Amino acid sequence: MKKYRCVVCDWVYDPAVGDPDNGVAPGTAFEDIPEDWVCPMCGVGKEDFEPVEE
Repeated sequence: MKKYRCVVCDWVYDPAVGDPDNGVAPGTAFEDIPEDWVCPMCGVGKEDFEPVEE
């Protein structure tokens, strides 16, 4: 699964880790995160994330 980077603050969503503090379990693909989820560092929405090229 791809990682996604916040274009505002550079925080990276890693699907292997998820965002358990905000209700996103490890193993959750970025596409499967609820639409109302926001970046835990700066608070922007999913639309401000881009795939990380590896």
